[in-house]
Amino acid sequence: MSSALTDLFPFPIVQAPMAGGVSVPQLAAAVCEAGGLGFLAAGYKTADGMYQEIKQLRSLTGRPFGVNVFMPQPEYADPAAVDVYAHQLAGEATWYEAELGDADSGRDDGFEAKLVVLRDNPVPVVSFHFGVPGREVVDALHRVGTFVLAAATTPDEARAVERAGADGVIAQGVEAGGHQGTHRDIPELDGSGIGLLSLVAQIRETVSIPIVAAGGIMRGGQIAGVLAAGASAAQLGTAFLATHESGANALHKQALTNPLFVRTELTRAFSGRPARGLVNRFLREHGPYAPAAYPEIHHLTSPLRKAAAKAGDAQGMALWAGQGHRMARELPAGQLVEVLAGELAAARASLAGGGAL
Repeated sequence: MSSALTDLFPFPIVQAPMAGGVSVPQLAAAVCEAGGLGFLAAGYKTADGMYQEIKQLRSLTGRPFGVNVFMPQPEYADPAAVDVYAHQLAGEATWYEAELGDADSGRDDGFEAKLVVLRDNPVPVVSFHFGVPGREVVDALHRVGTFVLAAATTPDEARAVERAGADGVIAQGVEAGGHQGTHRDIPELDGSGIGLLSLVAQIRETVSIPIVAAGGIMRGGQIAGVLAAGASAAQLGTAFLATHESGANALHKQALTNPLFVRTELTRAFSGRPARGLVNRFLREHGPYAPAAYPEIHHLTSPLRKAAAKAGDAQGMALWAGQGHRMARELPAGQLVEVLAGELAAARASLAGGGAL
């Protein structure tokens, strides 16, 4: 990775931006102060909400940080399929005594307004999910001194990120928790994602820009592995979800290591887009029937998820988690960065001495 970017954070450890209230300023600040790169998640927030969190984060740390933005989504959902799914969810609404949300609540997540804020109040790093912005957007952020990253789940998507002029690509393996950052949502490709180590190696041979590896990473030894495969840094989400500063619901944190939740699956049940979460009742019952309709399904199920959380029912929540969730450690975020850095150093020393990771 270009030295100008890696100079922003001493350890090659990036805290993934987790939308929905998880990546709060306190979490990002703790990661930054410990030597990693903390991220705020602008997804599902208004432009002003994002700006207020940026101000709060700046009051907590003077170190560089990042902000993640969702790309606007094209209109491709079948309204009839959304209506059928809404009918299927009527029983959930009755059970939780909640109304279904308005599926037509907006598609662009306030994208343009957020770009205005990020140009007028520059931050060190901005990353994009669900696609790559046009060259003009990247150039505008470069003019105000911002480094630009974008997620990719295939070598072809990585090429698009490089063509847009981004400073680096986030290689997101299929192991990753939460939403897959595919540039196009193609239902026929569901379940065909590439594992992280293979993806990093393929992208390394495809583009010349630096790679941040993301997907199922929970230990310093794994960070050493992706660095050896060609990445310049590792991005961890689920590992930080369980930390003290994380804004995740307590039920969500507990579920990561709860024996009731033994595995994860990619599902469209909660949002209409493939996302990896712990398998619970809602995912089992509705996942097979959820249409490709993001963000319509996200808006539709939002009140149900909130009602389930309020009722203390993890079986109705979106329990986003990566495949390594059982390895989660309930530590302060800064301490987790230090532990990961120590594990990374030990793994590198072992490799240098001819040992195994």
